[in-house]
Amino acid sequence: MSTTYYAMFHLLARCCADLLIGGKGADRSNPAWHQVYRSLEHGAAKSACNNASKIGLFPKDIQEFAGQFIVMQGKRHQADYDPMERVYKSAVQADIEVVDNIISRINRAAIKDRRAFAAHVLFKSRT
Repeated sequence: MSTTYYAMFHLLARCCADLLIGGKGADRSNPAWHQVYRSLEHGAAKSACNNASKIGLFPKDIQEFAGQFIVMQGKRHQADYDPMERVYKSAVQADIEVVDNIISRINRAAIKDRRAFAAHVLFKSRT
């Protein structure tokens, strides 16, 4: 469970850094890229993904990523912190397939939508 969740988390951190600072091959500041990558916080990302009024404004693939991010974070916490939790190989394999599909779809989402999602999960919304 942990690896599946962290695949999503690190994809999101990389997406934030690449879209806000620049991806590989871009004229970018590596310290700035690293700062953005490390700025993603688990709790803040979950809260942002759980903000239905904001998430509902994103395309379906990003909405589904956000929903699965919350699910996988919960499963990771259960598996890592509850010694009575039983994790079955078949359930883990199913989660891997779901996450793999969602990662493929978010990677194909429009850059402007991924960039907006990166801003949403990294920055507090001020009104």
